[in-house]
Parts: sequence; structure tokens; C-alpha cells
Amino acid sequence: MALIGTREKIVDAAAEIIRDGERPSVRTVAARAGVGASTLRHYFPTQRSLLDATISELYTEAMPDARIRDTSVPARERLLECLGALLEPFNTEEQARLTWRTVYESFIAPEATDQAREGYLVLVGQAQRRVESWLAILESEGAVAPGDTAERSRFLMAVVDGVSLDRAMLPRPARLEFEASTLRFAVDAVFNAK
Repeated sequence: MALIGTREKIVDAAAEIIRDGERPSVRTVAARAGVGASTLRHYFPTQRSLLDATISELYTEAMPDARIRDTSVPARERLLECLGALLEPFNTEEQARLTWRTVYESFIAPEATDQAREGYLVLVGQAQRRVESWLAILESEGAVAPGDTAERSRFLMAVVDGVSLDRAMLPRPARLEFEASTLRFAVDAVFNAK
């Protein structure tokens, strides 16, 4: 059994605090990780570096992407499945409304701090890098033509954002009819791009 390193303990502690709905301060993270504040600062010199590492860890947990490498499944289906995983926080109409309300109140509302907005940009960046990595894998397989993975990723993220808003706004029957065809159309556009 591998021993967990200090850096990983710190990130795990910060992730637990975020999952509990609290803000991860240096003091609370250090206490939960069982390390001193100076040790935490050794690994994460800034609050931003700690938050970035923690958000990255939470994204990895929330969006495992091992299936993208499963070549026994057609490439288009793998990408559709992975994009669908991005929609998990918006699973039901009620969850979608709650998630979007939380996003608005935390990051967009006039009361949101610049630090909160920066945190949102980290979340968006993590999601985009994840989609870019999926596209790079498919490109390396020859399933997707070489191209600008960043541009394609931004396109797919815009579609996913729109679908997540639809989950919050549209009644279920209308949403279900629209959602599958929209995601498939977006994936087809990426696969057919030259």
C-alpha cells in the first residue's frame, strides 16, 4: 500500500473542506491535513496555487476519463459519453436550477468577489483542458482530423453550457428531445471539421 505524500494530504484536505461547503483557508486546510501552515506554504506558496490544485483534483474525481481511451467503443460515442459527464451536476431540472443559481450567486452576481470570479475561471479552464485532452487523444488515434483543439474545446464547452441551461429552463420532454441531438450535432461538427 502506497503512502500518501504531504502534498496529496493537503490537496485531499482542501477538497474535503470544499465538499463540506466551506472555504479552504490556509489554517483550516493545514489543520485538517495534520501539517503546519509553513509546511502547507512550502507546497503551495499562494492561496491560488492551493485552490488550483484542489479544483484540478475535484475535476479529476468528478470527470474520470478512462473511457475516452477505450478503443473498443467508437470514438464519437466515447466523446459523447465524456461530454455527458460534464452535465452530471445538472442531472435533473431541480439540480440544474440549483447548480446555475449557485454559479450565479458565487461567481457572477454583483456581490461576487474578484477572487471568486478568478476561481470560476479556474473551473472553466480545468473543464476546457479536460475536453482538449479528450480531443488530443482522439486526434492521436486518427479519429479526429488534426486541428485547433483549444478552439474545438471552446465550441464543445459552449454547447455543454447551453444544454445545461436548457436542463434548468425547459420542461423535461422538450429537453430530452433537444439534448441528445444537440450533443450529437456538436460532436459530428468536431469529427467532420477539416
